[in-house]
Amino acid sequence: MMRSASPARDLSGQRRSGQRGSGTVLALALIMTLLILLGAVYALSLVAVSSAQAARGADMAALAAADAARGLTQRDPCTVALALAERNGVELTSCTVTGPHGTEVVVRSAVPILPERLLNPSAVQLSDLVSRSSARAGPPPA
Repeated sequence: MMRSASPARDLSGQRRSGQRGSGTVLALALIMTLLILLGAVYALSLVAVSSAQAARGADMAALAAADAARGLTQRDPCTVALALAERNGVELTSCTVTGPHGTEVVVRSAVPILPERLLNPSAVQLSDLVSRSSARAGPPPA
């Protein structure tokens, strides 16, 4: 006589059903872990991109301002640096003309980490989420 397949029974004769649905829970845990890792990678990429943009903007602004300080253009070095920084989407936070002959320029810049479309002005303060950079341009030290 053939017996039909029945649920597994433990030694006391009672059915074991504690394993039912555990694959679903495991799959959901795996999906949540992957989503959290994906979010972390996205956050790190936002920081890396804004940091690179701040550094690039500070470098270009300092070089342009140093050229103006050397007399290659007739404009004020910090005005040149500000105009270049604005064209490249970088906020110029400071500009200082230094050096023995006034031909060295130190520039500081800031770029928001989060794109404007992701910001909720009531929940996030923009000043807390910025990448900052500084650059110096001018003649080499003697």
